[in-house]
Amino acid sequence: MNQKNEVLCSIIIRCYNEEKHIGKLFAGISQQTIKNIELILVDSGSTDSTLNIASKYQTNLVYISPEEFSFGRALNYGCKAAKGKYLVFISAHCWPIYDDWLEHLLEPFQDEKVGLVYGKQRGNEQTKFSEEQIFISWFPENSDYDQTHPFCNNANCTIRKELWNKIPYDEDLTGLEDLDWAQKAITEHKYKIVYSSSAPIIHVHEETTKSILNRYRREAIALKHIFPKERFTIFDFIKLTSINILTDISKLSINRKMFRNITDIFSFRIMQFWGGTYIGFKTGDQISSSLKRTFYYPNHVKKEKKYSMEKPAKQPIDYQKFQ
Repeated sequence: MNQKNEVLCSIIIRCYNEEKHIGKLFAGISQQTIKNIELILVDSGSTDSTLNIASKYQTNLVYISPEEFSFGRALNYGCKAAKGKYLVFISAHCWPIYDDWLEHLLEPFQDEKVGLVYGKQRGNEQTKFSEEQIFISWFPENSDYDQTHPFCNNANCTIRKELWNKIPYDEDLTGLEDLDWAQKAITEHKYKIVYSSSAPIIHVHEETTKSILNRYRREAIALKHIFPKERFTIFDFIKLTSINILTDISKLSINRKMFRNITDIFSFRIMQFWGGTYIGFKTGDQISSSLKRTFYYPNHVKKEKKYSMEKPAKQPIDYQKFQ
């Protein structure tokens, strides 16, 4: 294979019954300005039309049985099959907003010490109000090319394949395999983590109350494993639930949203901090204060130095023509 035809990046998508959104994701990828890519779909037993949709695209299908599945193991399956210099991860219920999404995920790798780049995420009209506030807090408008903690998110992320060869994903974690990987990349191999707000995606979570609880519980269990000395007390629950509920309600008023969303705010935040985080922590070193703020506090409480290198606004991908 000559250099011109070499795969620059492999886009790895974990999926299970994602027929509702995965077609839109493939359409968005097909519009990217970077073309020397490969698509790898890691499927864990889909029974809907997900695989039929994928068959319309040039996709390398990798199977993992439901019995074998963990988030880290599924990623490792995809990474092992990948040919690209860079490994791009995007969730099957996400899609890029612009046609230069890949460009902005890859651009920071011009610095040889950058090991991971993750991009901005936003919800759509189906996203719960509190979840959208989390997106805004976790993924701000300004990029950060000098991030001091390992927070990242594999729903919209790129790493170096050569670094994955040294650090495969932990297959035993119940979640947060991305944060665990980033922590090792920083501490053991001295690589940088970059946040690019110029690489935005839409990320759709259509969850029941029970699903929200389960997601935050498994992530709390994983966080406890990654940082064994960390604690989440009943005081933390009361404090953080109160702060986040009050902040959400104040933004509801500012944004002139219907107050019927207040019930959803209370439900979401209680499931996040009580049924999820507090109970998860009940079942290394102290987590850094900056990482803790990123995880739990509303956007206006964060006080971190950010760097803005954004380009002028451009037209988003027109997904209507693919429907």
